[in-house]
Amino acid sequence: QQFCIPSILEGRDVLGCAQTGSGKTAAFALPILQRLSEDPFGVFGLVLTPTRELAVQIEEQFMALGAPCGVKTCLVIGGLSMLQQSLALAQRPHVVVATPGRLRDHLQGPDPPALGQLKFLVLDEADFLLSMGFQSDLGVILERCPCPARRQTLLFSATLTPALDSLKDMALSDPVLFDLGGPSGQSGEGGKSSSRGQEEGPGESQGQEQRGCPELPRQLVH
Repeated sequence: QQFCIPSILEGRDVLGCAQTGSGKTAAFALPILQRLSEDPFGVFGLVLTPTRELAVQIEEQFMALGAPCGVKTCLVIGGLSMLQQSLALAQRPHVVVATPGRLRDHLQGPDPPALGQLKFLVLDEADFLLSMGFQSDLGVILERCPCPARRQTLLFSATLTPALDSLKDMALSDPVLFDLGGPSGQSGEGGKSSSRGQEEGPGESQGQEQRGCPELPRQLVH
């Protein structure tokens, strides 16, 4: 959190490598909520994660951290009603937490959610997103999002693998790299460097930290 949050608030794309349980969710949730309080209209943040369980946990963290400012979230995963999710997406939630297969189903449906005003895209557990075969789903989703120059993209992974390079090049723009994945949790220069540029089975939905809320200046507009 101490490494990532300042760079995110500066508007930089971030590629973070850290072990599960190291505070990654708060590292992206807190700055997203801070920025959201300044511009609370439309779908502001989209978090993609590989499993239903992780999606539920992340949404719960956003609801807890964002409770003081009235954040409105939407959970888009398999095993829940597509119709209810479509109705919730139509209400313009501030943050959508989704598994790639189910979100792709919505985007290719008769009334796809609008992602054109998206400000933050988070790819959580990105190594698992790739190893579980979501490349095609991610491609469809990225096509519907604003181009990298018009959004911030935050990619988090437990490991930095060669397979991540193509996703990094496709989704990120001149990211700051934080590699805290070593056994001691340390990396050179405070973990910071500069780099440039299954849930469920793909296409359908299946079934893996908390600090105080940042100072949010006002209630969000719904």
